[in-house]
Amino acid sequence: MRAFRFVGAGFDAGRTGGLALTAAGGLAMTDGDESVRQALFLLLSTTPGERLMRPGYGSRLHRLVFAPNDDTTAGLAIHYVRQAIARWEPRVEVIDVDAGPDPDDAWRLVIRLDYRVRASLTPGQLVFSVDLLPADEPEQGGSS
Repeated sequence: MRAFRFVGAGFDAGRTGGLALTAAGGLAMTDGDESVRQALFLLLSTTPGERLMRPGYGSRLHRLVFAPNDDTTAGLAIHYVRQAIARWEPRVEVIDVDAGPDPDDAWRLVIRLDYRVRASLTPGQLVFSVDLLPADEPEQGGSS
């Protein structure tokens, strides 16, 4: 199965915030800059059509899965990230988006997003990758 990887994003690094229980047993949620960071994660990893009440929400990064890992694909990834954020995340100012092949995996496209939270002027960075499946490699788990 192919999926997005969020490299060094800190989502699994024991950060405070996220879904947790309060002392009273209720759900504690994030706020501020961390909620913006998580919203970016959700936006970029959601395929348009997945959310029932907002079918246009998400990014088109999933369209790159069978694309070659070249400058054209990197350019499309940059465009898709900028387009999704411009449409769905007004709390963020995009400083820079860059994309290119992962030096350790020829079929992995690494995307780096540098942004600033408008309310606090706090800079942030999200680094993630999209696995590009070679056209001649069969998908696993399908029927023969």
